Amino acid sequence: MKRVLFPGSFDPIHYGHIDIATRASAIFDELVIAVYDQPMKSLLFSPEERIDLVERSLSHIKRIRVVGYNGLTITFAKEIGACAIVRGLRVFSDFEYEFRMALANRRLDPGVDVISFITSEEHTFLSSSTVKEIAALGGDVSSMVPKLVQDAMSRKFQDLGNEHNVLPINSLRD
Repeated sequence: MKRVLFPGSFDPIHYGHIDIATRASAIFDELVIAVYDQPMKSLLFSPEERIDLVERSLSHIKRIRVVGYNGLTITFAKEIGACAIVRGLRVFSDFEYEFRMALANRRLDPGVDVISFITSEEHTFLSSSTVKEIAALGGDVSSMVPKLVQDAMSRKFQDLGNEHNVLPINSLRD
């Protein structure tokens, strides 16, 4: 059985993630989506909330399992018996970052490969940071995330009030 790992913070999951997961699950026997619990960035949702949103957004795909994890991604990949790590590429800057990470992971464990999927054209602009910022500023993200994610963000931002400390430095407010 060919098991692959698709790691990320998924804060929140968006249609770009769903596209990569759908395509990868069509190729491999099992796609394990691993939601990283403590990335080095500001989070909107807790690990449990992110896992729930990912599970519900991808419930229509049978060969997907969603789990939380911490520590090195390459170590987790080995622990679950993944033959490869799946990543998505949107723009050229993604390539440089993913290339460096793939080389570092290969150095740590040459037995786990990295497979990069080029995003579908309609998702090249999508990032979780962009989605969060647009939603925080009252914009329409219905073309970017499933309705259940849109509703969860609306509730979360309503609860936070004006404390949007999850917004990136380069803001759409400018």
